[in-house]
Amino acid sequence: MRKITTILLLLMSCQLFAGQVVVDNLRIWAAPDHTRLVFDTSDPVNHNIFTLKQPDRLVIDIQNAKLTGKIPEAENNSLIKQLRSAQRKDGSLRVVLDLSAHTSPKSFVLKPNSQYGHRLVVDLYGDADTPSNSRAQKTVKQTVQSGLRDVVIAIDAGHGGEDPGAKGRRGTYEKHVVLSIARKLATMIENERGMKAVMVRDGDYYLGLRKRMDLARSHRADLFVSIHADSFRDPRARGSSVYTLSNRGASSEAARWLAESENSADLIGGVKLEDKDDVLASVLLDLSQTGTRQASHDVANKVLGQLKTVGRTHKSAVQQAGFAVLKSPDVPSILVETAFISNPEEERKLLNPRHQEKVARAILTGLRGYFRNSPPPGTLMASLKSRKHTISRGDTLGRIADQYDISLASLKSANGISSDIIRIGQVLVIPGT
Repeated sequence: MRKITTILLLLMSCQLFAGQVVVDNLRIWAAPDHTRLVFDTSDPVNHNIFTLKQPDRLVIDIQNAKLTGKIPEAENNSLIKQLRSAQRKDGSLRVVLDLSAHTSPKSFVLKPNSQYGHRLVVDLYGDADTPSNSRAQKTVKQTVQSGLRDVVIAIDAGHGGEDPGAKGRRGTYEKHVVLSIARKLATMIENERGMKAVMVRDGDYYLGLRKRMDLARSHRADLFVSIHADSFRDPRARGSSVYTLSNRGASSEAARWLAESENSADLIGGVKLEDKDDVLASVLLDLSQTGTRQASHDVANKVLGQLKTVGRTHKSAVQQAGFAVLKSPDVPSILVETAFISNPEEERKLLNPRHQEKVARAILTGLRGYFRNSPPPGTLMASLKSRKHTISRGDTLGRIADQYDISLASLKSANGISSDIIRIGQVLVIPGT
């Protein structure tokens, strides 16, 4: 009888652990407003998560699963102190996180894609990392002593974290090279008088596409620049491209914003749409989008022209597409495909810091050229914009200087004039204040 009982227990144990889901890896990504844990699993999983206090802990139970990989160390993570795991008698895998503060967890499963298989994702939001308190969302408009602000450029390095983007033949990930270019561009912008850079993603972590757009809007950015590296099945494809939002993408986004009164309430420079009738709201939003898209196209042309000086461009003109990150109705937005990472030669260039700097410099020159011609009102660059004066009968240099409230010396210097002789029809540049 004892032997029969033993055999039955063994059979039950085998059935319990048969077909267990294999958890072969766990990755941790730390973003400014949350920490993401990603479990690589052999199959879809059923799971349960709950928190414990005194001390703060998070418990993740994955049903009918076993861990084959190692639990990583929580290095330089402000929320997670350490992780540990245990196999439970019911066949489930328990992972416990010792935390430094209370967290609000969210979890979901992902289906396989071209990069990964099945995954369980757990996002942890600490009390100090909620979207409303995140330091990544604070407005950073720079105000100088004159009361004039800087032009704010939101720089978005594409992909990141669990989303590596395209992969070159040498194993280069798009997310790494575009972040490097974005950081170089940000440094250059910070060195420009009257310009301020905001990094939308400044680390290896995942950000949703609309989150990127929302972050740019929360910073009240004057321009959104998304940086990517293209890929194609034919490795001979090469060259850079610049994109703006297509007509179809703009119209679908307009419909979305009009349908959501909580979003449309803060559009168009503070003009609320929620209390307008549908026709007026549609007209106001269309006007806003028209100006935004025109500005996007103008700055895209400037950037593309400068990229042509760095190397080959894939297309000779600005392209249009319905990219989600370009859909903010009130922030001009462009997307720069710096090169084809699927092209071995261009992959090598993308890894070269000197080439990265050339690409960043070309983008900066295009941005500078646009904002010097079309600076937003109330900015330092607007005050520095040069005006022009056509000399008519009776004009003198002294009178012109008084008219524009500038010194005679600065007027002469701006126009390379050494004497007081001028002629009717001559065009003078009036330097900014």
